[in-house]
Amino acid sequence: MTIEITVPVDKLSVVVQMLHRHLPPHALIFLVGDLASGKTTLSSAVAKLQGIASGATSPTFSLQQCYGERLFHYDLYRVGTQTFLEMGLHEEFDKEGWHLIEWADEPLRDFLKNAGYNTATVTITPDGSERRYKIEV
Repeated sequence: MTIEITVPVDKLSVVVQMLHRHLPPHALIFLVGDLASGKTTLSSAVAKLQGIASGATSPTFSLQQCYGERLFHYDLYRVGTQTFLEMGLHEEFDKEGWHLIEWADEPLRDFLKNAGYNTATVTITPDGSERRYKIEV
């Protein structure tokens, strides 16, 4: 199933509510988009709607941020699939909750889909003062 929606950045709650409607409580959500397209901004909106008042920050240097016991945020910009797997971080995906993954490459996405994880891809495209979200479940 594919859903497309275009909203201003200040209306991200609409996108997050759509994700909650269509995704199971345990899922890997790949966030795809160019640099500064809004991946971390969407992650922060997800965190806020899950009760994390401070939202989310980019885990670019730490690779992973955990928000409570059911929300996990990864930024793989600095590491490739091989390094990510060698570090054993993929074992974190067995924890119940949503795993928001920025900068996952195609081989990693394919590997995790084929491993049987519930996955979704959210492609973010800036469109003036709005963002277009293509959600593939």
